[in-house]
Amino acid sequence: MSPIPAQPDLRESSRLRSLLRAIRNGNVCVLYQTSDLAYVWAENLPDIWVDMWHVGLYDHELLEAPMAAQLVAAKRSVLETGEPQRIEIAVPHDDQFRWFELSIDCDRDDDNATIGVVTTAVDVTELKRREQVLKTLLREVSHRSKNLLAIIQSIAMQTARFTGTVDDFLLKFRGRVQSLSYSQDLVTDSNWRGAQFRELVRSQMQKYVDAADPRFTLSGDDPYIFPGAALHIGLALHELIVNSTSYGALSNGQGTIMISGKLENIGTDKMSLLIRWDEKVPGSLQGQDLNARFGSAVLERIVPTSVNGTSNYHIEPDGVSYSLDVPRSQFDL
Repeated sequence: MSPIPAQPDLRESSRLRSLLRAIRNGNVCVLYQTSDLAYVWAENLPDIWVDMWHVGLYDHELLEAPMAAQLVAAKRSVLETGEPQRIEIAVPHDDQFRWFELSIDCDRDDDNATIGVVTTAVDVTELKRREQVLKTLLREVSHRSKNLLAIIQSIAMQTARFTGTVDDFLLKFRGRVQSLSYSQDLVTDSNWRGAQFRELVRSQMQKYVDAADPRFTLSGDDPYIFPGAALHIGLALHELIVNSTSYGALSNGQGTIMISGKLENIGTDKMSLLIRWDEKVPGSLQGQDLNARFGSAVLERIVPTSVNGTSNYHIEPDGVSYSLDVPRSQFDL
């Protein structure tokens, strides 16, 4: 026995219910106006308009004057030309804006005469907010990239200034860029918050000495170093480590290195982080080339200036000492 065909009115009512359910589930609002732009009905009206809604409402009663004028102009164009229009409007709400994307089309009768305007409104507020966040992030990435490129350019120029051969330049330049890479990885992993002091030290030491090596001691406070300062402090540590592996404590089994971070003047406007490198080397360092030219430029001028701090760098017959005083503006507790 063949199924009984659905009655036309039943089929249309079920179709209408399905369409209305789809509109509500899709966060879509549909509004209808007569040819004189008076509202007749609305389906799934946004909450910001519910209290002011009534039949016979006009756009200037629903929206602020500039936005209403733009919307009315678009709808009159649809009525005159029959061509659909699409615009975005921003509606003030709770000290913010709600954004809607409007698709405007004309409604025609059986004789193809225009009798009204149908507007479909989609709330795109969250999309707009995500776009704004993305734009902000892209601007931040661009800013940080420019800063990083400036640091690399400075390293290249200073390295070239104090090296005599291409091979020597490449060896030193690669090491310094790798140092930046280690620090940058920490900054990126923290979602650009920065790098914790101890992690920063370990990341620079890992290529040259194991953290459990008895020659190496790391102690003291462990604040978060902000991104720009982390890159420069990492570079200073790299210079000290390279010199140590070539001529100092890490070049033999007898020397020791003590690195510490200590918060100074806690609770005052002069609060700072004092980073110390104390290296002891049996025998004498006199006459050794400790890369003091570029190394000292980084340690005594470039890094302190970049972090708005001060430094002291001393090479003694039995070791090396370096201290860097980093102001509160460059780290977080």
